[in-house]
Amino acid sequence: MIWCLAAALVIIAALAIKIYLMKRSAVEIKEQIGEKLTQDTNTPICISSTDRDMRALAAELNDKLSLLRAEYIRYSKGDAELKTAVTNISHDLRTPIAAIYGYLDFLKQEEKSEKAEEYLEIISGRTEALKQLTEELLKYSSAVSSQEQLVLEDIVINGVLEESILSYYAVMQEHGITPTINITEKRVVCKVDKKALARVYANLLNNALKYSSGDLVITLADDGTTEFSNRTDSLDKLQVEKLFDRFYTVENGKSSSGLGLSIAKVFIEQMNGNISADYIDGILKITIKF
Repeated sequence: MIWCLAAALVIIAALAIKIYLMKRSAVEIKEQIGEKLTQDTNTPICISSTDRDMRALAAELNDKLSLLRAEYIRYSKGDAELKTAVTNISHDLRTPIAAIYGYLDFLKQEEKSEKAEEYLEIISGRTEALKQLTEELLKYSSAVSSQEQLVLEDIVINGVLEESILSYYAVMQEHGITPTINITEKRVVCKVDKKALARVYANLLNNALKYSSGDLVITLADDGTTEFSNRTDSLDKLQVEKLFDRFYTVENGKSSSGLGLSIAKVFIEQMNGNISADYIDGILKITIKF
């Protein structure tokens, strides 16, 4: 009886030790896999356990991490090549576009029929749209590649927002938009890049010009939260979810490149902020938080 009890205690002790070692291996794997996913390292996951199943698990995870690392390298290389290609193409397009503008000016000075005048106006409009798209492509490629170039410093964002609204006020009036402006009197200081933030505000105001049904409410709260809201009949919830996607445009925004809000998102995230869009009861609200 005593021998049976002793044997049972030995078995229990052995199982307890085995469970302890497996738990320690699990902790080791947990700590190392977090390190491998967040750091640029090729070192494999190593565990102290000699348990066959735990070592097989570690080996399987190393294989998957190796594949994931290869995919990440391939993605990073392709993304960098795409950005370079977009930049180069945008620069290359500037020369022929400038030449087209020159010849259009010559044609406008020539005598022509009413039909030719109509065609010339269409060509001018399409050329202007092409020029805007080219400039937006350059801005976008510059934005996604300029994280290290941003200078983050303490800026009173009240002034940046007020200047942006003032620069667009006349254009908004031409579009029949009289904005309601609610800017806190408190000095709101955020660590941002002033030029990048001004670009973001400009892009959001441009967005309001395209999609507003005639109203626009701009709010800056004490905590730095900025909101642009307006009623629009041309959007739905599914379209709003895609507003920050590259090159996405809705039906009535065909003259747009679909990059304005994408650029805004890139800049805001580089400044450690968050930008989101909501669509409730026909009102589009874009919110920025730092």
